[in-house]
Amino acid sequence: MVRLTRVEQQARTRAAVLAAAREEFAEHGFGPAKVDRIAERADLTRGAVYSNFPSKRALYLAVLIDLVEQDSGTVAAVSPSSRADALGVFARGWLERLPLAGDSAPGGRLQLRSLDGVFEDEPGPSVAAQVARLEALLLALALEEGGVMRCVRLAELVLTLLDGAGHRAATAPGSGDPFDVAHACRHLAGIDLQDTWAPPHLPYVAPAQACSDAWSPPAGLVDVISGSPVDVGHGLVVVLGAGRLGAAEEAVRSASPGEQVVVAVVTGDPAETGRLVRLRLTDTVACLRRVFAVSSWPPVRLVLDDDARVASAIGLAGAGDETESAVSVRDGLIVARSHGRGAGHAAGAHSREATP
Repeated sequence: MVRLTRVEQQARTRAAVLAAAREEFAEHGFGPAKVDRIAERADLTRGAVYSNFPSKRALYLAVLIDLVEQDSGTVAAVSPSSRADALGVFARGWLERLPLAGDSAPGGRLQLRSLDGVFEDEPGPSVAAQVARLEALLLALALEEGGVMRCVRLAELVLTLLDGAGHRAATAPGSGDPFDVAHACRHLAGIDLQDTWAPPHLPYVAPAQACSDAWSPPAGLVDVISGSPVDVGHGLVVVLGAGRLGAAEEAVRSASPGEQVVVAVVTGDPAETGRLVRLRLTDTVACLRRVFAVSSWPPVRLVLDDDARVASAIGLAGAGDETESAVSVRDGLIVARSHGRGAGHAAGAHSREATP
């Protein structure tokens, strides 16, 4: 008889819980699902379920993340010839999740990665709004490659249209034509939204503090965008709480051309808020990878800092959802620090001014 190690047994239990939860949520939906039934399906106790997932919501998010990671796979980018083509391909990839006529409503919502009715209390809605801003920035940066026009408002419009199609499909599976939606997304590229970047508060942000501190970057960090290890030995390192993700663009726009910007996302609640962020960003990036080659992306790296290792490395204690802090790293030293609103902009401006 083969004896499992404790780690192996924990992994087996977690896998059994996820499989049982997926069946329960597909059959009943999030609200009516019962943890007791999930435990029964997995042939485990209720306590065993809660020892792996602290709440039904955390378990539901884990199931969705597992679905996204299984579906993402390795898909070759198509190298679109125009911004319109890129949006069309991105939309078609996103719309593949739509349920078909005849699919059950609970199963369809699971397939859609729907969060309707899951986060009705704060900070869920506020965090979701911040994640939406970061999603739009990621799509925009890919669309801006080689161009001079800011594309964030265009990206927000496309994502709003796709989210709307998803909400409609969640309530009426099979309604609407996804090809029409993808066609509409493609033609949105021709709309002149007069998108500019001039936040009125940035001129009032305090300058970063110059310093010369030792830098010991944490090892083993993985970039969500490329799936590759992250070298945080140079460039800007920005730590943002889940409630401040919209500030990522401040660092990206302030950095010197070609300078690496590492955005590390932290939260005070990894089990729920952290999983919400992971789900949404992993899902968006999976769609982006189908369109844009990783090598063509700007040097922006995205790290989900669940254990706050990046935050600790730059000297932050007790990082949470409202954290906003940044450092500029050069030649193995931290040469500038900034904390509070506008930190990424301040550190990026310091780095740009110091570049010969």
